[in-house]
Amino acid sequence: MLLTLAALLIFLTGLAHSWMGERYLLRRLFKRENLPAVLGSTAFTTGTLRFVWHLLTLVWWGMATLVMLALQGPLDARMVLRVFSGIAAASALFPLVFTRGRHLSWLAFLAIAGLLWEGAGRL
Repeated sequence: MLLTLAALLIFLTGLAHSWMGERYLLRRLFKRENLPAVLGSTAFTTGTLRFVWHLLTLVWWGMATLVMLALQGPLDARMVLRVFSGIAAASALFPLVFTRGRHLSWLAFLAIAGLLWEGAGRL
């Protein structure tokens, strides 16, 4: 019961972080006139800030997943690596969506996801 509650709180913390950050911080920040134009536009700047902000939520949800998996028994390395691979794969989607692929971190996240998945299969 304690671990289930912990996992739920971790998940809800991630959800609150994304929702409240979007509503009370990012939207207000992006209304400012003096945002830097990175790579020629403020759209890239806002997209980058937005996806980086929400990546933390993905990591927390991955933690919650590991806690819930631990309830089923001991975690093995393959399971942990596969969860991390899923987090990395989901992380690749964020810069693809929020910057239309212009922030090239999606390439690194996708490579990490593939390497982790394949590496876990070889354990």
